[in-house]
Amino acid sequence: MEKEVFILAIESSCDDTSVAISCNDKILANITANQKIHEQYGGVVPELASRDHQRNIIPVIDAALKKANINLEQLNAIAFTNGPGLMGSLLVGASVAKSLAWSLNIPLIEVNHMQGHILAHFIKENTETKVPQFPMLCLTVSGGHTQIVKLKSHFDIEVLGETTDDAVGEAFDKAAKIVGLPYPGGPLIDKHAKDGNPEKFKFNDSKMDGYNYSFSGIKTSFLYFIQNNLQKDKDFVSNNLNDICASYQNHLVKILLKKLVLAATESGIKEIAIAGGVSANSELRKQISEQAIKNNWNLFIPAFEYCTDNAAMIAITGYFKFLKEEFTNLATAPNVRMKL
Repeated sequence: MEKEVFILAIESSCDDTSVAISCNDKILANITANQKIHEQYGGVVPELASRDHQRNIIPVIDAALKKANINLEQLNAIAFTNGPGLMGSLLVGASVAKSLAWSLNIPLIEVNHMQGHILAHFIKENTETKVPQFPMLCLTVSGGHTQIVKLKSHFDIEVLGETTDDAVGEAFDKAAKIVGLPYPGGPLIDKHAKDGNPEKFKFNDSKMDGYNYSFSGIKTSFLYFIQNNLQKDKDFVSNNLNDICASYQNHLVKILLKKLVLAATESGIKEIAIAGGVSANSELRKQISEQAIKNNWNLFIPAFEYCTDNAAMIAITGYFKFLKEEFTNLATAPNVRMKL
């Protein structure tokens, strides 16, 4: 019989305080406290984020333990996000994780936030859950990262391509701000796009070699597009908001998938996944599903609760590291630019 390994995982890389309890590759609890205060500033304020983590983390830990019906003495290890992310936010999670591991005298496991997003696909909801086989490709898309990675195992990860400047999540949020939508704007663009024409407006593309991306110029061209049309018609945005959102979203999704299709074709890999906050986008899910049928891919799309920052993905990564006895010590420090 498989030994039960209980892990408490903490995710605090940005503005969400999340704690999960796992038993092997199953999640018993995944509790997240969202921070609303950043909406009035149009983006995450690091100092306010770290303060809210301090307020939220103990109540969230308590809620997760209660939901999982687990007590501290049953835990086998503590896992936590050690980067990349905001330094103040990472420090809160790291400090609490170290304190728990030290007081309980159990192993401490540091996790790369981006690896967590990818390995969320290996969480088993039930005995019927299918997980990717190796080798696999994963398109990881979030507010801070846009990458195509190749996995030969849970820990043999190669970055094939990534953004050379801004991430696609930023391209969504900045465009939303330009047209007057509140933060976070990405989901609102997705919402308005459902009632718009994705072919109504055209936007500039970026020319990047290989599997790399660039979104900085696309954001700038979108700004000029809006400014130029507002000079001709002061009500342009309000009269065309749905079509603007649909066209811009369609443009970004096509850019993302063009490189992913290229990587899949040239590598011959059929196990394809998406991960990160932007993987919740409905148009991305629709178009990648169409590509999967066209190219005969085995496609893996995460459940919505595992798209945005969450501790369940840290727990599953911590479990695989536990099996390999990849533990860290109390001297470890957060790395805001941690690489895969």
